[in-house]
Amino acid sequence: MNQFLAAIEAVLNFLAPKPFLTLAIIAAPFVLLAWLLRTHPSKRLVVLMAVSAVVTLGIFVFPDTLITVIAIDAALLLVALGDLLTLPRESAFAVEREVGRIASLKQHHRVNMTISNLSLQPQRVEVRDCVPQEFIPKPAQFSLRIGPRSRAAVHYEVESSRRGKFEIGEVHLRALSKLGLWQRYFKYDVDSVVHVYPDMKQIAEYELLARTDRLALLGVRRTRKIGQDNEFERLRDYTRDDNPKHIDWRSTARRNKLTVKDYQANQSQRLIFMLDCGRMMTNEANGISLLDHGLNAMLMLSYVALKRGDSVGLICFSDSVHAYVPAKSGMGHMNQLLHASFDRFPNLVESRYDQAFLHLSTNCRKRSLVILVTNVIDEVNSLQIEQYLGNIVGRHLPLGVLLRDHRLFEAADQDEPRGQDLYRAAAAAEILTWRHQVITDLLHKGVLALDVYPEDMTSELINKYLEVKARHLL
Repeated sequence: MNQFLAAIEAVLNFLAPKPFLTLAIIAAPFVLLAWLLRTHPSKRLVVLMAVSAVVTLGIFVFPDTLITVIAIDAALLLVALGDLLTLPRESAFAVEREVGRIASLKQHHRVNMTISNLSLQPQRVEVRDCVPQEFIPKPAQFSLRIGPRSRAAVHYEVESSRRGKFEIGEVHLRALSKLGLWQRYFKYDVDSVVHVYPDMKQIAEYELLARTDRLALLGVRRTRKIGQDNEFERLRDYTRDDNPKHIDWRSTARRNKLTVKDYQANQSQRLIFMLDCGRMMTNEANGISLLDHGLNAMLMLSYVALKRGDSVGLICFSDSVHAYVPAKSGMGHMNQLLHASFDRFPNLVESRYDQAFLHLSTNCRKRSLVILVTNVIDEVNSLQIEQYLGNIVGRHLPLGVLLRDHRLFEAADQDEPRGQDLYRAAAAAEILTWRHQVITDLLHKGVLALDVYPEDMTSELINKYLEVKARHLL
């Protein structure tokens, strides 16, 4: 016994002046466990080891406590090793994930997970899903106690900050030992694909308001139709501007309220959207890019046009043509428009209007309402917009949708600016004057034009479309 104590004392005397070597010897087993078995000590074990280290250092002050300290350290080591053996293996768990393939931008999307304990012992685990950085999970982590041969079901909500195709990869699981002194990490490959589309809630809102004849709440104005249309669309309440010949007396008697029939033009027209995905659409408004606003307006107007029997096509372009959807009718065509546009993002490149309009002239020969959604920043792109939209007047009916920048208009609208604000207001006013001249030149060439804020584009675009339909401009 004396020889054993002497050997320990000699080892301590050897390690005392070498603290780094001592730390390396202590850390070596933990590094091997982390590297080979992905096993780490928990905070509880670290605290116990810290207390043990402080007690061990006390033998330099009280040499008579050497045997007691060795006994305490040995007991702690045996307990830690015994608890290490209670850690489960990777095969003790199975993980499944259920998630809808289609999600909407900025909307909550539910993800369900099932964690199965295949062992004969109850297990304490912590589960975290590996979601893309564009997703915001709530809650992000779960702490569970799963009984033997049983399973636990959890769910969380994710909100995507960007459109596109995303992959949710592995599930990270951390299992705890019986006493909670050790933890082991596992990764389970559960691949899922989520397509994040633009928010389609606006379509449901439009449909609800259309049924109750309250589209004015969305900013959609009632357009007086020129000429006589003969295709029945719906019944609605009578107003002073309605033709008394359109009163439906049976519905009036049944509802005890004057009711008229709405008619729509029975001619099928064509709409071709040209979405600029270049540098002009990279600015943001209300937290999303101008291109996102353009996509939302395009999808909303596409729904309205398809509802009225028109055909809708789409061209997405920047430095090349990225997507082309031929014009078709029918509500089933919405899926093709969605699939072609949900993963389009603005690029910091110069837009090639020549390629886009060449593609238009090659593939769209019938007269159509061509809607170009873009922005004007400098004279280079404004001259191209004027040239190419002006060239198709007569063959098509062009409509240029130019998106406003809030900061530019706010700088010009300041009351009594002073100092630097005065120069900023003068520069903004000069740019706006030039912008107004660009729009005036478009109108003189026979091009329809909309100059709108991004958040107001949907209602203004629908109003312009209804005006074109009512005036039979196509």
